[in-house]
Amino acid sequence: MSRQLTIRNVPDEVARRLDRLSRDRGRSLNAVVLDILTETVGVDARRARLERYATWTEEDAASFDDALASQRVVDADLWR
Repeated sequence: MSRQLTIRNVPDEVARRLDRLSRDRGRSLNAVVLDILTETVGVDARRARLERYATWTEEDAASFDDALASQRVVDADLWR
């Protein structure tokens, strides 16, 4: 769920630069500010790092299954 924030006391120079960025990028001021905030707090970077660990190739999955298979062998001598 998204939240709505109000930012007070924005210095004139910051407001001018944000307005300029908005015009240069052809995007709304809100969209530009959201892009800056998202990049600054690292949301996309974190998702990219997590994606590395959550996305397996077929080779990764096969290697993992092979490693598990060797652990699933029951040593009959230990259960006598």
